[in-house]
Parts: sequence; C-alpha cells; structure tokens
Amino acid sequence: MRAALVVVIAALSLVACTSEADPPATSGASAPVIVPGRPGEPARTVAPDVAATLVPTATANAADVTYVQDMVVHHRQALEMASLAPTRGEHVRLKSLASRIADSQGPEIQFMISWLQQQGLRAPAHHARHGSMPGMATPEQLAALRAASGKEFDRLFIKLMTAHHLGALTMSEKVLVSGAHQRVEELANDVSVGQAAEIRRMREMEAEL
Repeated sequence: MRAALVVVIAALSLVACTSEADPPATSGASAPVIVPGRPGEPARTVAPDVAATLVPTATANAADVTYVQDMVVHHRQALEMASLAPTRGEHVRLKSLASRIADSQGPEIQFMISWLQQQGLRAPAHHARHGSMPGMATPEQLAALRAASGKEFDRLFIKLMTAHHLGALTMSEKVLVSGAHQRVEELANDVSVGQAAEIRRMREMEAEL
C-alpha cells in the first residue's frame, strides 16, 4: 500500500510541475452523494443534482397541506375516543395508553394548527367531513363505543384505535413520499414511530382480554 502511495504522490508531483499555469480544478462538483435510507431501508448513492431534490425544504406543497389538514381531523377523533377510556374502560394498561394518546396527539394538533396559520390557512372545522380518510371510525362505531363499558369497551376501543392508527401510518407514508416541507416530514416520522409502537401495545393487550 505504501508503494502504491509513493507512485500516486510521484504522479501528482509530475502533474503539478508540468501544469503550474493551469487553474485549480473544482472538487466535489460531480462527486456522488450518499443518501441515508428511511428506517429499515439501505442508503443509496445518487448524483448531486438528484440529491438536491431529495432534501426537504421550507416550502410546502399540496401534499403537505392536505396531510396536515387531514391529520388535525384524524387526531381529533383519536382524542374523542381516548377521552372515554377513564370512565368506561376496565384494563389499567388501556387507560394508560389512552392517556398517552391524549398527551401526544393534543400537542401535535396545536403544532399543526400553528403550521397551517403560518401558511396562511385555517384549521379544519371541528365537525369537518373526513370522507375516505383511512382509519376513521364511523358515527355508528363511535356511538357503540360510547355505549360500551368494561371489557366490551376495551375490546371495541382496541379494534377501533388500532384501525385508526393504521390509517395514520398510511397517511404519513404517503406524505413522506410526496411532501416537501421539512417540518411536515418530521411530524410524519414522529407520528409513524409513535403510533406503530402503540399498535404493538394494543395488540399485546388484545391477547389479554
């Protein structure tokens, strides 16, 4: 290896001696860039011009706005369901989970409303339609949850909240692909990690009921 290094140094010295008048070369202009993969995905190597387009920006696009507006509505329903657990639930761990959902998603709603205001947009109304938004409970399912208590409530809560969280993961995955705003990407990653962990807890609890 040392011999090879000597050869390289000698070659560089020769070039320097024979081309002192040449302007210095621009370094790194076309060097490939290693882009880290998302959790569980390998890193990849791309050209500098491609890498520049992969970096999240401070400019929102339509996908960012749709995600935040929809997630406000989505989170509000989760808080509505979680608020029933203290008086209707039976499982101690389920009540604790419902409390954590409220503690995490409440501040996220406030962040999303502030973000929308910064974009010059209003937050969705409290009774905004959710259409085909993934994971949302129907009015009939919510009525059944309000009427349930004890183990019946616990089972229905886990069923509805698991579906609700899976819907949030779908929404987050979509904006991570098509969104552009850095803060929205950070939010979507937080939602994905937090709610995936809660899904695992709910499935463990489901086996105990």
